[in-house]
Amino acid sequence: MNINWYPGHMAKTKKQIIEDLKLIDVVIELLDARIPIASQNPDLKEIVGNKKKIIVLNKCDLADERENKKWVTYFEKDGVKAILTDANSGYGIQEVIRGIENIMKEDLQKEALKGRVGRPIRVMILGIPNVGKSSFINRVSKKTSAGVGNKPGVTRQKQWIRLQNNIELLDTPGVLWPKFDNEEVALNLSYIGTIKDEILDKTEIAFFLLKFLLQNYKTNLLERYKLQEVEIQNIMENVQNPNEQIMEVLYLIGKKRGAIISGGNVDEEKVSNILLDDFRTGKLGRISLEKVK
Repeated sequence: MNINWYPGHMAKTKKQIIEDLKLIDVVIELLDARIPIASQNPDLKEIVGNKKKIIVLNKCDLADERENKKWVTYFEKDGVKAILTDANSGYGIQEVIRGIENIMKEDLQKEALKGRVGRPIRVMILGIPNVGKSSFINRVSKKTSAGVGNKPGVTRQKQWIRLQNNIELLDTPGVLWPKFDNEEVALNLSYIGTIKDEILDKTEIAFFLLKFLLQNYKTNLLERYKLQEVEIQNIMENVQNPNEQIMEVLYLIGKKRGAIISGGNVDEEKVSNILLDDFRTGKLGRISLEKVK
């Protein structure tokens, strides 16, 4: 699998972020709780440098609860405050506000001693496409000031958003990095919809997702698609090729969901769309693609 996607506007955005960081007190890096490592832009570590930082693990409602707790501990062991949020419901948003105030408390006290009071805390929101950045900003600012859309990279222009707590947020467009180091990262980003579906082979992506789910979240599959354990077992016993086993399970899901074309064959694209949509919307239950090692 070869996934390469780095549109020209992303290089421009990266330069703008480096410039804007001079104005910033705190960086909030928004990650997808289902893939905290894959959704971390490796370029940002170097760019952000020694700026104060908070990790926000968004979409935590879609991720495995057990893994969520482990990831919070993982980042905090590395010396970075990590907060679980669900921007759609508002869960964790107030904790983020408190986190910003706490991380700046000492600096503001020092400034107050020098007679400088009342200046806003300036915060930059960073994150790759499709981690829920616009929804997060809308929730934290209690207004729909950032454009929310289903397509990756819908937020385009720079904008400052003032909050009641004397905090100013600087939104930035989602930015990826020029090259994916390994296939697993590329696949995980494909599963959550960060990489545009138009440039992918949907059946191939669904195949790898189904393979992962069969190995790690088989019960979720059985419940969602009304499958019987014996049906899966029969496929595994009667089909020798491991890749064909996965495809047979995909066809079984297609038959259960009525994704049939003329001649009684399964519509591969349709059933692939069903599987990917069910994962992305949480209909398959709470699933973490990455686990703390």
